[in-house]
Amino acid sequence: MTGSAAVATTVFGLAMVATVLIGLLSARGRSKGLAEWSVSSRGLGVMFIWLLMAGETYTSFSFLGTAGWSYSFGAPILYLVAYLTVGFAVAYVVGPALWTYASRHGLISIADIAEFRFRSRPLGILVAVVGTVFLVPYIQVQIQGMGVVVNAMTYGSVDLHVAAVISFVVAEVFILVSGLRGSAWVSALKDVLVILAVVFLAVYIPMHYLGGFSDFMQRMVTEKPEWLTFPGHESGGRNAAWFLSTVVLNAVTITIFPTTVAGYLSAKSPNALRRNALLLPWYQLLLFVPMMVGATALFVLPSLGNPDLALFSLVTDSLPSPVVAVIGVAGALSAIVPMSVFMLSIGTLWGRTVLGGGNGSDPRRPRPDTTHEHDLRTKRLSQAVCVLAGLVALGGSLFYPNTLVQLSVLSYEGLAQLVPVVLLALFWRRMTARAGICGMVVGLAVMTALWATDNDPFHGVNGGIIALAANLAVTFAVTRLAPGEAAAPRVPVRQSPAATAAARAEESR
Repeated sequence: MTGSAAVATTVFGLAMVATVLIGLLSARGRSKGLAEWSVSSRGLGVMFIWLLMAGETYTSFSFLGTAGWSYSFGAPILYLVAYLTVGFAVAYVVGPALWTYASRHGLISIADIAEFRFRSRPLGILVAVVGTVFLVPYIQVQIQGMGVVVNAMTYGSVDLHVAAVISFVVAEVFILVSGLRGSAWVSALKDVLVILAVVFLAVYIPMHYLGGFSDFMQRMVTEKPEWLTFPGHESGGRNAAWFLSTVVLNAVTITIFPTTVAGYLSAKSPNALRRNALLLPWYQLLLFVPMMVGATALFVLPSLGNPDLALFSLVTDSLPSPVVAVIGVAGALSAIVPMSVFMLSIGTLWGRTVLGGGNGSDPRRPRPDTTHEHDLRTKRLSQAVCVLAGLVALGGSLFYPNTLVQLSVLSYEGLAQLVPVVLLALFWRRMTARAGICGMVVGLAVMTALWATDNDPFHGVNGGIIALAANLAVTFAVTRLAPGEAAAPRVPVRQSPAATAAARAEESR
């Protein structure tokens, strides 16, 4: 091992130890119940909500895929900033609405929300299954992204598979003990390093390789104009229609993404979410830096074999090992934080609705056990699911690196099919469980058919939004043709005095 590799590996090891300690210490003095583990007992303020949700959006893809897409395609990568910014604007309305509904009825996941809204545990279980199927690939993407980052930052000294196992163990250790609060605290370390790294790279990379930002832009305009306009360079038809349809689909979907909803439900109040929705779009400005670095690599490394290595190839080529290590740790934590929230969200999806006997939403069924012992048992089962989901993703990254990653392409399109039963149903009281299930099944079928026949995008339009349109059409049709019974009285669900007071205060506004 060279001296540079030894320095980088040592810094990485110390950072992983610090990550585990921060995550574990965040749980001191906290309750041990399912609500604390999954949504931090709805007790996070604006700053921690911002850190947590920013941590979910700036992932290993931000370091690898963003630079890689910029290197390979150019302009189409701008969809990333666009949909996140629009999504947070939508979240200004959606977040408080979901928080108020979930807080009033003591719900902690989108599966709970769907079950309670329709008084249908089978529908809640279906939401949990669909959510899991499309979240597990995201865990694998982060595990593999972590492997690439660590392998690059240590100059090849740490094997991809070893880095994958390390990332899984580190994320599982603190998420099992500290839950969502642990992820929020680790996000604080991660975001400090990310901001320092990208601000430095924004100045250093164009100055070092091209003489400055103005020279970089001039060369892009004169030598690579194809990268600056749609559909980009050999992007596979990702034109303006694809851009707009993808922005709309992803902006709506991210508002009910299980990890996003976990952030919503962990807030102290709806006002904390509104302030957060105003702050988060500013964080997305950081994404322009890896885009610029990837474009810079077009002139420095014109024959780069793996576009995803564009950013770290320039970093390791031009910077001393201690600086490489710090940037690498920022990239590694950008994989660990979202990975931990993805695993926790899957465990939460399966918590009360699947493993805990339901949330007592159906008056025709016996109320599930609500004792403290039952709550702890449900939490332990949820943690077991969390570990199992992580192991599936880890196994995929080690033995079948392309299988689940291919499915991750469909993740947003698949989760978009949950929008009617999780979000629309809160505002449309006539919607029935039967209509929601029929619409969801049709939407998933259309999405899968378009992808399997290589028709996504379809004439330039994102296949997911076509599937969502079919989903909504079927949902409306079934609701109109086969209306359900009148809503039964709600079964009261116990919640904390603080949550009750906050919900009532929101209602009075």
